[in-house]
Amino acid sequence: QVQLVESGGGLVQAGGSLRLSCAASGRTFSNYAMGWFRQAPGKEREFVAAISGSADSTYYAESVKGRFTCSRDNVKNTVYLQMNSLKPEDTAVYYCAINSYMWNLEDSDYWGQGTQVTVSS
Repeated sequence: QVQLVESGGGLVQAGGSLRLSCAASGRTFSNYAMGWFRQAPGKEREFVAAISGSADSTYYAESVKGRFTCSRDNVKNTVYLQMNSLKPEDTAVYYCAINSYMWNLEDSDYWGQGTQVTVSS
């Protein structure tokens, strides 16, 4: 059974930084793409970032490009989201997902429980 556990969320002032982690178990981690999504109150879930299994490819939403960095450690079975220059509009619950490819992450059957990120102005 695949399990994903996020951590690292919290309250930060605008301009600050946070690093989210997502620990995975139940699969050969390096064979799968991983990604981050977020959902703000009253809004639909949206894509944030994705990384290939071998970490040779990453993809970001335009709204976070240049500020967020997605990385992974296939020994620790963990994917990270380094978030810098945070803005109030980044406030959301952040979720990680795993799937065969970066392009079908949103269709994943496996999601973490989410971690709250709140950015104050």
